[in-house]
Amino acid sequence: MKKIIGLGNAIVDMMTKLPNEDFLNDNNLQKGGMFLVEEDAINNVLENTKDLSPIQTSGGSAANTIHGLAKLGSPVAYIGKVGEDKVGQFFVEDLKKSGIETKLFYSTTPSGLAAALITPDSERTFATFLGAAVEMTPDDISEELFEGYDILHIEGYLVFNQALIEKALKTAKAKGLLISIDMASFNVVEANLDFLKDMIAKYVDIVFANEEESKSFTGLEPKEACEAIAKDVKISVVKIGKEGAYIKDGSNDTILAPAFKANSIDTTGAGDSYAAGFLYGYTNGASHYNSSRIGALIAGKIIENLGAKMPDNQWDEIMPQIKEMLN
Repeated sequence: MKKIIGLGNAIVDMMTKLPNEDFLNDNNLQKGGMFLVEEDAINNVLENTKDLSPIQTSGGSAANTIHGLAKLGSPVAYIGKVGEDKVGQFFVEDLKKSGIETKLFYSTTPSGLAAALITPDSERTFATFLGAAVEMTPDDISEELFEGYDILHIEGYLVFNQALIEKALKTAKAKGLLISIDMASFNVVEANLDFLKDMIAKYVDIVFANEEESKSFTGLEPKEACEAIAKDVKISVVKIGKEGAYIKDGSNDTILAPAFKANSIDTTGAGDSYAAGFLYGYTNGASHYNSSRIGALIAGKIIENLGAKMPDNQWDEIMPQIKEMLN
């Protein structure tokens, strides 16, 4: 089986259901975005939402994707940086519990922590303190990290550390790895547009983006955006929520693969889980259409849960359907 390694910001999420959008408005947090904050600010957000019974779960976009792949049975590893604290310990134990090989670095800085704020329409907004996660440096990246792996999956949030992401992409490509990237939040794309375009054109093979991210990247509507991105990569995927996803490679027409009906309560991790399903299908020989359907099935189940993960019994329920789509 193809081996996949993820690289991202190691973050622990505090999942919090808000009764309305007042808290977002009062704190200048645009719904659906990801906003970087300092340690005192994240502590203030967590203090002011503690009565809403937040749920702690390991997070970070790439880590969520790697968790999903591990549940599917793919051999996977994860590269990140955590603090030497209880939050970091929780993150590490969650990786190991899922059978993920850990290639972690440690810091005396507090671990990354995010308040994942979920409004009644199931949309999530992140106030994120990157902490130790952002302290990874280009010197941490070596060819040995990628030895024995076939695909590197990275999260777009890493563009805040441009030297790191460029070193990782160059090193993985030199080792012969296929590279996939999930673009991250629309505001992250807007703030790093030129750099992202340069890196994707030079090194990336598979791009995952949602409707807002693809528009920020290309200025185009989803289908046209998917086709524009495909000019620079092997496979372009633009997700359009309940309508499914557009997929385009260099040799075939753009296809639309439908989503599955779901009773959404929290969209956190939906895109990450879709990427896990798509990569699982792709590395096991499924068509782009079926790979997308696998991703959509998993994402549809994820959003029926609070947080970016679902119980083992739900994985057991959908695995036969996933196996059928591999054929």
